[in-house]
Amino acid sequence: MQEFTPVVNKSQKPAIFSPIAIIGALFFIFGFVTWLNSVLVPYLKIACQLNNLESYLVASAFYIAYLVMAAPSTWVLKVFGFKKGMAIGLLIMAVGAVIFIPAALTRTYMFFLAGLFVQGAGLSILQTASNPYVVVLGPVESAARRISIMGICNKFAGAIAPIALGSVALKNVDQLKITLTTLSPAGKIPLLNELASRVIVPYICIMVALVVLAVLIYFSTLPEINTEKEDESTALANTNKTSIFQFPHLLLGVLALFLYVGAEVLSADSIIGYGSSQHILLSTAKFFATCTMICMIAGYFVGIFCIPKYFSQNAALVVSAILGFVFSVLAIVTNGYVSVFCIALLGLANALMWPALWPLALNGLGKFTKVGSSLLVMGIAGGAVIPLLYGHLIDVFTARTAYVILLPIYLFILYYAAWGHKLRR
Repeated sequence: MQEFTPVVNKSQKPAIFSPIAIIGALFFIFGFVTWLNSVLVPYLKIACQLNNLESYLVASAFYIAYLVMAAPSTWVLKVFGFKKGMAIGLLIMAVGAVIFIPAALTRTYMFFLAGLFVQGAGLSILQTASNPYVVVLGPVESAARRISIMGICNKFAGAIAPIALGSVALKNVDQLKITLTTLSPAGKIPLLNELASRVIVPYICIMVALVVLAVLIYFSTLPEINTEKEDESTALANTNKTSIFQFPHLLLGVLALFLYVGAEVLSADSIIGYGSSQHILLSTAKFFATCTMICMIAGYFVGIFCIPKYFSQNAALVVSAILGFVFSVLAIVTNGYVSVFCIALLGLANALMWPALWPLALNGLGKFTKVGSSLLVMGIAGGAVIPLLYGHLIDVFTARTAYVILLPIYLFILYYAAWGHKLRR
């Protein structure tokens, strides 16, 4: 893949923080905001009295924004550049956090979904800018290593977020659930209103943090990158290319990423509710999403130290897909804590998929890289679709049986890792 050139104003003062450190801070924010959803699914199910399908609209509202905002995100980056675009994305996320305040005060589920959608819209801009940024700040062969470092920032925040919000939103919720079963509809309202109001202070804090980071990014010395410059071999290979649809390895990569994100979101966002379905108290189950994040962090460390020294990016993707399939089967055929532990281990299987899929899919795109990146960001909408299908399957079958949806996902990713990424027209 071509090298990209940072565009630096020579009159600027030396950078206090390196570009990688700044992007790392952004990935921390991605993780913290994103993985709060693992708590919001069971929390809003109780606070807004939802069924399983309705509760998983939390993930759908958040991730569908990536599909809707993919093209606008590209436009924002073209008009404002990468640095200002990131600041804009953070401010949009702050607006989404503010929407949680009237949502909590009125206990209106649609307001919560609107806030999640706006947060996802801001994140789509940040993802469109930051992921190719990490890919091109060094040799493509070690891109998965750099993305793995970003993944640790992301999942470390993801490990903290469920505990932080869960300690507030799910405090004494097991006793509350028992109490609610003894009350009339009118008698439930004060308790449910109090439960809904618990997220107001946390989301005010999130809003303030996002605004502060947006200001810091805007005034930082983060350089722009020139995504139009191609090396000679890439330019020659793309001479006769007129459309992004002439890169089948990219299109298959978008589908693979769509399915992978759906599987990753499902494994993290469903594990608390799944633990509850296995008769484990929510006071204990609220820690399960953190276990998934810890497994992902372990996988990222493997990527940092082993790619490309001991194995290639696509080899890592092959092994990850096989592990995902095996852990999914074990989760379906076992019960209780063992089954829950297998879902947590999906974090290990999923860890290297994102770092490997991005460089494999973007390889050789040249001047089509921005469009390719926006298509990959659209693929994040898999987090909107797969968990929703899982929620429907729970209502039809059981929470454990519904994980069968993961099996064809990992089989397709295995195909892409072994053969699909090699396809060229």
